[in-house]
Amino acid sequence: MTSAVSTKALWQVALVQATTSAAITLGFTLMTEWSYRRFKSSCVSFAFVTPLLCLPYHHSPYASQIKRSFNQLFDQSAKYLHHKRFSGALFSPLIPMSIQGIIVITVNVINGTPNLGLTVTPSIVFSGIYGYIYTLSLYKNEA
Repeated sequence: MTSAVSTKALWQVALVQATTSAAITLGFTLMTEWSYRRFKSSCVSFAFVTPLLCLPYHHSPYASQIKRSFNQLFDQSAKYLHHKRFSGALFSPLIPMSIQGIIVITVNVINGTPNLGLTVTPSIVFSGIYGYIYTLSLYKNEA
């Protein structure tokens, strides 16, 4: 009788794990496709990643001169880097990876999983690899 209960519990755990994995993978894939559609037409240049040091909020004469200098630098950088941009699709997997990471970490924290980092890191890393491979396949299918 003990063996039957153990087998039933084992099947229940397996079913829950399989359902959870399938749901997370489906959600991850759908979210990656949504992100890809959202970001694929955007381009990013490293020249525009630099913050502007809160210049719009400071009204001194020095701030306006610095702002003009930055604008000239950005204009020149934009001309130089026009053909050295990369697709915004590079960021597509980051949103689903973040959401999936939050879910996995939260579930494991609630469960009291020991060695949290060792437990969740493989899941997040392999999801990231899957996300980037899937994004690359979406990118190549459109080319």
